[in-house]
Amino acid sequence: MILVTRLNGTQYYVNAELIQTVEATPDTIISLTNNAKLVVKEKPEIIIERVIEYQNRVRIGKYAG
Repeated sequence: MILVTRLNGTQYYVNAELIQTVEATPDTIISLTNNAKLVVKEKPEIIIERVIEYQNRVRIGKYAG
């Protein structure tokens, strides 16, 4: 899971395994494999960094949430 921020400032976690695309339009929109669309404050580059960090943690078996 990765932490993201809604436009109103509330934070929540998204299952990184379900992310299909991330785009800036100019808001950042995360599209999930279930066709859900999430609009978040973070720039696409930040989302990608968080997904990579998550994947690395899972691979080495040290994912703590």
